[in-house]
Amino acid sequence: MAATVRFHEIGGPEVLRLEDVPAGEPGPGEALVRIEAIGVNRAEALFRSGRYIEPVRRFPSRLGSEAAGVIEALGPGVTGFEEGQAVSVIPNFSQNDYGVYGEQAVVPVSALLPRPEGVDAVSGAAVWMPYLTAYGAMAEIGGIRAGDVAVVNAASSSVGLAAIHTANRLGATPIAVTRTRAKQRQLLEEGAAEVLVSEEEDVAGRVLELTGGRGAEYVFDAVAGPGVVDLARAVAADGTLFLWGAQSGQPTPYPGFDLGMPALNMRTYTMLETAKDPERLRRAAAFVASGLRGGYFRPVVDRLFPLEEIVQAHRHMESHTRFGKIVVTVAG
Repeated sequence: MAATVRFHEIGGPEVLRLEDVPAGEPGPGEALVRIEAIGVNRAEALFRSGRYIEPVRRFPSRLGSEAAGVIEALGPGVTGFEEGQAVSVIPNFSQNDYGVYGEQAVVPVSALLPRPEGVDAVSGAAVWMPYLTAYGAMAEIGGIRAGDVAVVNAASSSVGLAAIHTANRLGATPIAVTRTRAKQRQLLEEGAAEVLVSEEEDVAGRVLELTGGRGAEYVFDAVAGPGVVDLARAVAADGTLFLWGAQSGQPTPYPGFDLGMPALNMRTYTMLETAKDPERLRRAAAFVASGLRGGYFRPVVDRLFPLEEIVQAHRHMESHTRFGKIVVTVAG
Protein backbone atom coordinates (compact mmCIF):
# COMPACT_ATOMS: atom_id res chain seq x y z
CA MET A 1 0.00 0.00 0.00
CA ALA A 2 1.18 3.53 -0.74
CA ALA A 3 -0.12 6.90 0.38
CA THR A 4 -1.81 8.34 -2.70
CA VAL A 5 -3.74 11.55 -3.33
CA ARG A 6 -7.18 10.95 -4.84
CA PHE A 7 -10.41 12.90 -5.17
CA HIS A 8 -13.95 11.52 -5.26
CA GLU A 9 -15.75 14.58 -6.63
CA ILE A 10 -15.11 17.77 -8.58
CA GLY A 11 -14.31 20.75 -6.39
CA GLY A 12 -11.76 22.95 -4.68
CA PRO A 13 -8.54 21.92 -2.93
CA GLU A 14 -10.54 20.48 -0.04
CA VAL A 15 -11.70 17.49 -2.16
CA LEU A 16 -8.16 16.06 -2.20
CA ARG A 17 -7.70 13.03 0.07
CA LEU A 18 -4.55 11.14 1.08
CA GLU A 19 -5.47 7.45 0.98
CA ASP A 20 -3.58 4.15 1.25
CA VAL A 21 -4.07 2.27 -2.02
CA PRO A 22 -1.99 -0.24 -3.99
CA ALA A 23 0.36 1.44 -6.47
CA GLY A 24 -0.09 -1.43 -8.90
CA GLU A 25 2.38 -3.37 -11.02
CA PRO A 26 3.91 -1.87 -14.18
CA GLY A 27 2.70 -3.39 -17.43
CA PRO A 28 4.31 -3.29 -20.89
CA GLY A 29 5.68 0.19 -21.57
CA GLU A 30 5.38 1.20 -17.91
CA ALA A 31 7.55 1.67 -14.83
CA LEU A 32 6.90 1.84 -11.10
CA VAL A 33 8.57 4.93 -9.62
CA ARG A 34 9.19 5.72 -5.97
CA ILE A 35 8.26 9.39 -5.86
CA GLU A 36 10.57 11.83 -4.07
CA ALA A 37 9.16 15.19 -5.19
CA ILE A 38 6.13 16.41 -7.17
CA GLY A 39 5.78 19.50 -9.33
CA VAL A 40 2.42 21.17 -8.79
CA ASN A 41 0.87 22.65 -11.93
CA ARG A 42 -2.22 24.68 -12.73
CA ALA A 43 -3.40 21.87 -15.01
CA GLU A 44 -3.98 19.74 -11.92
CA ALA A 45 -6.13 22.39 -10.26
CA LEU A 46 -8.13 22.75 -13.47
CA PHE A 47 -8.56 18.97 -13.75
CA ARG A 48 -9.61 18.68 -10.10
CA SER A 49 -12.17 21.48 -10.50
CA GLY A 50 -13.61 20.22 -13.80
CA ARG A 51 -12.23 23.08 -15.92
CA TYR A 52 -9.39 21.32 -17.73
CA ILE A 53 -9.20 20.64 -21.48
CA GLU A 54 -10.35 17.09 -20.75
CA PRO A 55 -13.00 16.05 -18.18
CA VAL A 56 -12.54 13.62 -15.31
CA ARG A 57 -13.78 10.28 -16.62
CA ARG A 58 -14.13 8.33 -13.36
CA PHE A 59 -13.99 8.58 -9.59
CA PRO A 60 -12.01 8.20 -7.46
CA SER A 61 -9.42 9.93 -9.62
CA ARG A 62 -5.69 10.28 -9.18
CA LEU A 63 -3.87 13.50 -9.90
CA GLY A 64 -0.49 14.83 -10.97
CA SER A 65 1.77 14.53 -14.00
CA GLU A 66 5.22 15.87 -13.03
CA ALA A 67 7.59 14.34 -10.49
CA ALA A 68 11.06 13.08 -9.70
CA GLY A 69 11.96 9.76 -8.17
CA VAL A 70 13.71 6.43 -8.54
CA ILE A 71 12.62 3.49 -10.69
CA GLU A 72 11.59 0.53 -8.51
CA ALA A 73 10.34 -1.85 -11.20
CA LEU A 74 10.03 -2.04 -14.97
CA GLY A 75 7.23 -3.59 -16.97
CA PRO A 76 7.75 -6.54 -19.32
CA GLY A 77 10.01 -5.78 -22.26
CA VAL A 78 10.97 -2.27 -21.14
CA THR A 79 14.48 -1.27 -22.21
CA GLY A 80 16.56 1.89 -21.89
CA PHE A 81 16.02 2.27 -18.15
CA GLU A 82 17.03 0.25 -15.10
CA GLU A 83 15.85 -0.27 -11.55
CA GLY A 84 17.41 2.19 -9.11
CA GLN A 85 17.81 4.88 -11.78
CA ALA A 86 16.98 8.49 -10.84
CA VAL A 87 14.42 9.93 -13.25
CA SER A 88 12.01 12.78 -13.83
CA VAL A 89 8.41 12.18 -14.87
CA ILE A 90 7.23 14.68 -17.47
CA PRO A 91 3.60 15.53 -18.26
CA ASN A 92 2.83 13.66 -21.48
CA PHE A 93 -0.12 11.52 -20.38
CA SER A 94 -3.74 11.94 -19.33
CA GLN A 95 -4.47 12.28 -15.63
CA ASN A 96 -7.40 9.98 -16.33
CA ASP A 97 -4.83 7.22 -16.90
CA TYR A 98 -1.98 7.97 -14.47
CA GLY A 99 -1.27 10.19 -11.46
CA VAL A 100 1.98 10.92 -9.59
CA TYR A 101 0.62 12.49 -6.40
CA GLY A 102 1.72 9.77 -3.99
CA GLU A 103 4.57 7.72 -2.56
CA GLN A 104 4.65 5.44 -5.60
CA ALA A 105 3.25 5.71 -9.11
CA VAL A 106 3.05 3.59 -12.22
CA VAL A 107 3.79 5.78 -15.24
CA PRO A 108 4.45 5.26 -18.96
CA VAL A 109 8.13 4.92 -19.83
CA SER A 110 7.59 7.54 -22.55
CA ALA A 111 7.16 10.05 -19.72
CA LEU A 112 10.54 9.32 -18.13
CA LEU A 113 13.72 11.31 -18.59
CA PRO A 114 17.00 10.40 -16.88
CA ARG A 115 17.73 12.95 -14.20
CA PRO A 116 20.90 14.85 -15.16
CA GLU A 117 23.84 14.54 -12.79
CA GLY A 118 23.70 17.18 -10.08
CA VAL A 119 19.93 17.71 -10.40
CA ASP A 120 18.27 16.82 -7.09
CA ALA A 121 14.71 15.55 -6.71
CA VAL A 122 13.14 18.96 -6.03
CA SER A 123 14.80 20.46 -9.11
CA GLY A 124 13.98 17.35 -11.13
CA ALA A 125 10.30 17.79 -10.31
CA ALA A 126 10.27 21.52 -10.99
CA VAL A 127 12.24 22.05 -14.17
CA TRP A 128 10.68 20.08 -17.03
CA MET A 129 7.12 21.34 -17.48
CA PRO A 130 8.14 25.03 -17.49
CA TYR A 131 11.11 24.63 -19.81
CA LEU A 132 9.44 22.15 -22.17
CA THR A 133 6.58 24.62 -22.51
CA ALA A 134 8.86 27.59 -23.12
CA TYR A 135 11.27 25.80 -25.46
CA GLY A 136 8.52 24.11 -27.46
CA ALA A 137 6.60 27.31 -28.16
CA MET A 138 9.60 29.59 -28.58
CA ALA A 139 12.02 27.40 -30.52
CA GLU A 140 10.15 24.45 -32.05
CA ILE A 141 6.96 26.27 -33.08
CA GLY A 142 7.82 29.97 -32.96
CA GLY A 143 11.34 29.82 -34.35
CA ILE A 144 12.54 32.77 -32.29
CA ARG A 145 15.76 34.28 -33.55
CA ALA A 146 18.44 36.39 -31.92
CA GLY A 147 17.29 40.00 -31.78
CA ASP A 148 13.57 39.21 -31.62
CA VAL A 149 11.45 40.66 -28.81
CA ALA A 150 9.33 38.30 -26.71
CA VAL A 151 6.65 39.67 -24.40
CA VAL A 152 5.82 37.26 -21.57
CA ASN A 153 2.54 37.78 -19.71
CA ALA A 154 2.03 36.26 -16.21
CA ALA A 155 5.81 36.35 -16.07
CA SER A 156 6.17 35.31 -12.42
CA SER A 157 4.72 31.84 -13.06
CA SER A 158 7.13 28.94 -13.45
CA VAL A 159 6.49 28.92 -17.22
CA GLY A 160 6.90 32.68 -17.42
CA LEU A 161 10.25 32.54 -15.67
CA ALA A 162 11.40 29.67 -17.89
CA ALA A 163 10.36 31.75 -20.90
CA ILE A 164 12.50 34.66 -19.71
CA HIS A 165 15.51 32.35 -19.28
CA THR A 166 14.87 30.63 -22.63
CA ALA A 167 14.51 33.91 -24.53
CA ASN A 168 17.84 35.08 -23.16
CA ARG A 169 19.47 31.75 -24.06
CA LEU A 170 18.20 32.11 -27.65
CA GLY A 171 19.44 35.69 -27.95
CA ALA A 172 15.98 37.28 -27.85
CA THR A 173 14.88 40.17 -25.61
CA PRO A 174 12.30 39.20 -22.95
CA ILE A 175 9.83 41.85 -21.78
CA ALA A 176 7.98 40.66 -18.68
CA VAL A 177 4.41 41.64 -17.88
CA THR A 178 3.13 41.32 -14.32
CA ARG A 179 -0.05 42.50 -12.66
CA THR A 180 1.45 44.47 -9.73
CA ARG A 181 4.78 46.05 -8.90
CA ALA A 182 5.45 43.54 -6.08
CA LYS A 183 7.45 41.14 -8.27
CA GLN A 184 9.17 43.68 -10.50
CA ARG A 185 12.61 43.48 -8.87
CA GLN A 186 12.60 39.68 -8.87
CA LEU A 187 11.71 39.56 -12.56
CA LEU A 188 14.59 41.88 -13.41
CA GLU A 189 16.91 39.64 -11.39
CA GLU A 190 15.68 36.64 -13.39
CA GLY A 191 16.75 38.31 -16.63
CA ALA A 192 13.81 40.36 -17.89
CA ALA A 193 15.05 43.27 -20.01
CA GLU A 194 12.01 45.32 -18.96
CA VAL A 195 9.13 44.70 -16.55
CA LEU A 196 5.73 46.21 -17.37
CA VAL A 197 3.06 46.46 -14.65
CA SER A 198 -0.32 45.90 -16.26
CA GLU A 199 -2.34 47.55 -13.48
CA GLU A 200 -0.36 50.78 -13.81
CA GLU A 201 0.55 51.26 -17.47
CA ASP A 202 -0.52 50.71 -21.04
CA VAL A 203 1.35 47.49 -21.82
CA ALA A 204 0.93 47.61 -25.60
CA GLY A 205 1.86 51.28 -25.71
CA ARG A 206 5.03 50.64 -23.72
CA VAL A 207 6.01 47.68 -25.92
CA LEU A 208 5.59 49.84 -29.03
CA GLU A 209 7.65 52.56 -27.40
CA LEU A 210 10.41 50.13 -26.41
CA THR A 211 10.56 48.66 -29.92
CA GLY A 212 10.54 51.94 -31.82
CA GLY A 213 6.93 51.41 -32.90
CA ARG A 214 7.61 47.99 -34.43
CA GLY A 215 6.03 45.82 -31.76
CA ALA A 216 7.14 42.44 -30.45
CA GLU A 217 7.69 39.52 -32.79
CA TYR A 218 6.18 37.23 -30.14
CA VAL A 219 3.75 37.60 -27.26
CA PHE A 220 3.27 34.64 -24.91
CA ASP A 221 0.10 34.82 -22.85
CA ALA A 222 -0.97 32.48 -20.02
CA VAL A 223 -4.08 34.49 -19.13
CA ALA A 224 -6.20 34.73 -22.33
CA GLY A 225 -9.73 36.15 -22.05
CA PRO A 226 -10.66 39.71 -23.08
CA GLY A 227 -7.13 40.99 -22.38
CA VAL A 228 -5.83 39.48 -25.63
CA VAL A 229 -7.26 42.45 -27.54
CA ASP A 230 -4.89 44.81 -25.76
CA LEU A 231 -1.96 42.39 -25.93
CA ALA A 232 -2.47 41.96 -29.67
CA ARG A 233 -1.74 45.68 -30.13
CA ALA A 234 1.81 44.91 -28.97
CA VAL A 235 2.45 42.33 -31.72
CA ALA A 236 4.57 43.34 -34.68
CA ALA A 237 3.23 42.98 -38.23
CA ASP A 238 3.15 39.26 -39.05
CA GLY A 239 4.11 38.50 -35.44
CA THR A 240 2.53 35.77 -33.33
CA LEU A 241 0.41 35.85 -30.18
CA PHE A 242 0.77 32.48 -28.42
CA LEU A 243 -1.89 31.44 -25.92
CA TRP A 244 -0.36 28.83 -23.62
CA GLY A 245 -2.76 29.20 -20.72
CA ALA A 246 -6.23 30.43 -19.83
CA GLN A 247 -5.95 31.72 -16.28
CA SER A 248 -8.74 34.25 -16.77
CA GLY A 249 -11.35 31.54 -17.29
CA GLN A 250 -13.23 33.90 -19.63
CA PRO A 251 -14.00 33.59 -23.36
CA THR A 252 -11.14 34.68 -25.58
CA PRO A 253 -12.00 36.81 -28.64
CA TYR A 254 -10.00 36.91 -31.84
CA PRO A 255 -8.67 40.48 -31.72
CA GLY A 256 -7.82 40.96 -35.39
CA PHE A 257 -11.24 42.31 -36.32
CA ASP A 258 -11.19 44.85 -33.48
CA LEU A 259 -7.76 46.11 -34.51
CA GLY A 260 -8.49 46.65 -38.19
CA MET A 261 -7.36 43.29 -39.57
CA PRO A 262 -3.58 43.50 -39.03
CA ALA A 263 -1.33 40.64 -40.15
CA LEU A 264 -1.70 38.88 -36.80
CA ASN A 265 -1.00 35.22 -36.15
CA MET A 266 -2.75 33.81 -33.07
CA ARG A 267 -1.98 30.29 -31.90
CA THR A 268 -2.82 28.11 -28.95
CA TYR A 269 -0.03 25.91 -27.58
CA THR A 270 0.26 23.22 -24.95
CA MET A 271 3.39 21.54 -23.70
CA LEU A 272 1.97 18.20 -24.90
CA GLU A 273 2.88 19.23 -28.47
CA THR A 274 6.50 18.84 -27.41
CA ALA A 275 6.27 16.14 -24.75
CA LYS A 276 4.29 13.70 -26.91
CA ASP A 277 6.49 14.03 -30.00
CA PRO A 278 9.62 11.87 -29.55
CA GLU A 279 11.85 13.98 -31.81
CA ARG A 280 10.74 17.30 -30.36
CA LEU A 281 11.12 15.89 -26.85
CA ARG A 282 14.62 14.63 -27.65
CA ARG A 283 15.67 18.09 -28.84
CA ALA A 284 13.96 19.83 -25.94
CA ALA A 285 15.55 17.54 -23.35
CA ALA A 286 18.98 18.18 -24.86
CA PHE A 287 18.38 21.94 -24.87
CA VAL A 288 17.20 22.03 -21.25
CA ALA A 289 19.95 19.71 -20.00
CA SER A 290 22.53 21.90 -21.73
CA GLY A 291 21.06 24.99 -20.09
CA LEU A 292 21.13 23.32 -16.68
CA ARG A 293 24.76 22.24 -17.08
CA GLY A 294 25.79 25.70 -18.22
CA GLY A 295 23.96 27.49 -15.43
CA TYR A 296 21.60 29.30 -17.82
CA PHE A 297 18.54 27.44 -16.55
CA ARG A 298 17.40 26.60 -13.06
CA PRO A 299 14.06 25.89 -11.49
CA VAL A 300 12.71 28.78 -9.44
CA VAL A 301 10.98 27.12 -6.49
CA ASP A 302 8.45 29.23 -4.62
CA ARG A 303 7.60 26.92 -1.70
CA LEU A 304 7.91 23.33 -0.56
CA PHE A 305 5.02 21.43 1.01
CA PRO A 306 5.04 17.86 2.38
CA LEU A 307 2.67 15.40 0.73
CA GLU A 308 0.45 15.54 3.81
CA GLU A 309 -0.22 19.22 3.05
CA ILE A 310 -1.35 18.76 -0.56
CA VAL A 311 -4.55 20.71 0.14
CA GLN A 312 -2.54 23.68 1.41
CA ALA A 313 -0.25 23.43 -1.63
CA HIS A 314 -3.24 23.72 -3.98
CA ARG A 315 -4.66 26.62 -1.97
CA HIS A 316 -1.35 28.42 -2.25
CA MET A 317 -1.28 27.84 -6.00
CA GLU A 318 -4.72 29.41 -6.35
CA SER A 319 -3.76 32.42 -4.22
CA HIS A 320 -1.78 33.94 -7.16
CA THR A 321 0.96 35.05 -4.75
CA ARG A 322 3.62 32.57 -5.81
CA PHE A 323 6.82 33.35 -7.67
CA GLY A 324 7.88 30.25 -9.55
CA LYS A 325 7.10 26.60 -8.86
CA ILE A 326 5.37 24.89 -5.96
CA VAL A 327 6.92 21.51 -5.14
CA VAL A 328 5.56 18.81 -2.86
CA THR A 329 8.11 16.57 -1.15
CA VAL A 330 7.52 12.92 -0.32
CA ALA A 331 9.22 11.46 2.76
CA GLY A 332 11.42 8.54 1.87
